[in-house]
Amino acid sequence: MAKINLALICGGKSVEHEVSLISAKNIIAALDFEKYNLNLFAVAKDGSFRFYTDYQNFLDNQDNAGTVSLKKDGFSRVSWSVIDGQGQAILFEGKEQLIKIDVVFPIMHGSFAEDGKMQGFLEMLNVPYVGPDVLASSISMDKEITKKLTGIAGIKIAKYLSFGFDQKGEITFEKVKEELGLPVFVKPANAGSSVGISKVDDELSFKKAVNEAFLVDRKILIEEAIIGREIECPVFGNMNELTAGEVGEIIPSAKHGFYSYDAKYIDESGAALLIPAPIDQDKKREVQSLSKRIFSVCQCEGMSRVDFFLTEKGDVVFNEINTIPGFTKISMYPKLMMAETGMTYTELIDGLITLAISRYSRNSAILFEKKMVE
Repeated sequence: MAKINLALICGGKSVEHEVSLISAKNIIAALDFEKYNLNLFAVAKDGSFRFYTDYQNFLDNQDNAGTVSLKKDGFSRVSWSVIDGQGQAILFEGKEQLIKIDVVFPIMHGSFAEDGKMQGFLEMLNVPYVGPDVLASSISMDKEITKKLTGIAGIKIAKYLSFGFDQKGEITFEKVKEELGLPVFVKPANAGSSVGISKVDDELSFKKAVNEAFLVDRKILIEEAIIGREIECPVFGNMNELTAGEVGEIIPSAKHGFYSYDAKYIDESGAALLIPAPIDQDKKREVQSLSKRIFSVCQCEGMSRVDFFLTEKGDVVFNEINTIPGFTKISMYPKLMMAETGMTYTELIDGLITLAISRYSRNSAILFEKKMVE
């Protein structure tokens, strides 16, 4: 049986560039090379595409999550094009070279990657790709939109206020305190990995938090602080054939206060990860059911990780959904998915790629039938 030509795309222009590189390294380590021919593409911080032939050694400072970076040599600069609608890549390095791509795994996080932009690019190339599509990615990346949709669906969410950059002068500590109480979380509407998020309970830190959030995005959310445990659940599948993984719990250290970027990726003792979460089976099933429901409300397919707060009263409050969750050694999506299903890391990657190809085939058949009717 012919090998599948897999393109792995990592890096990107977002502040989560380094996390993406580490995720890619872990996927490469787990990939079944009896099944796949790997083509590694990395997007540098300036947005340029690089093609690395030595995919085992494309990183510098690989042991330090805070300073990991792409190697400055050993790559070709890349331009992409569509050849006969087959999603071929063209490399320009003195001469043209064509690379057949059967499926893409975009293991990229944050802006210009997880927000629908990369997915739109891959749609233009006409190739199957892992993870939710353009619409689902855009919906899920915007925290205000996900809150509106899930709120309409009757799912519990935290109270919040939303402001665009042009409304910055209207944001007052007193108004927020009156409507949401204290403390509150200030966060960019479009960002992942807790980048730009601050927990505040006084006016001075509030003003600083607002400024920092606007450095990441032109729209911010200010949310009431939900007192509760932080729990997460992964979802795997297409359309109505969904599988929810194990439910896990995050216990941030007192040093960080919440599951910040540093607690996730820099400080090895930044949080305790409990798999499974110490909750009863009824509550586990409730969280899994809610996760699949939110996955569907946000139009997702392939994979996502859904994050909640579990209050002392037992209420499950939706926090956010992540459409391309991390695949680092401590990332919760693969750990929780494997814990529930018994899949290995390699089998999970295979499954996600299979879902991507299946969705592409399904959608292509619909387009073909439409043309036949016309």
